[in-house]
Amino acid sequence: MKYSLAVAALNNAVARRHADGADVTGCVLRTDRGSQFRSRKLVHQLHRHGMVGSMGRVGAAGDNAAMESFFALLQKNVLNRRAWATGEQLRIAIVTWIERTYHRRWRQPRLGRLTPVEYDLVMTTTAT
Repeated sequence: MKYSLAVAALNNAVARRHADGADVTGCVLRTDRGSQFRSRKLVHQLHRHGMVGSMGRVGAAGDNAAMESFFALLQKNVLNRRAWATGEQLRIAIVTWIERTYHRRWRQPRLGRLTPVEYDLVMTTTAT
């Protein structure tokens, strides 16, 4: 993966949060130690948005467990369901699954059995 993809993903996420009226200042971006996440351009964007970067330790396999679990669910619930004619169809299916199912219905044990949307609401209200 190139640094430009990581920077574009970060900027898209920030724009999405701003569109929802949320502030990203102080948010933490958790990554592995890939060179794209250590690039000057990504670090600059983190500082520009007032965000904090956090990297896992070298050889700490447990750091990726949450993301590997997420991608396993994505593969089971979207990717393996059918063949996709175009990349755009697959992109729409992934975004739809994340926004309609994962964020709104999938209860996370690490979030106190709340969905990510519920957790975000509770944390935003508490912080205010």
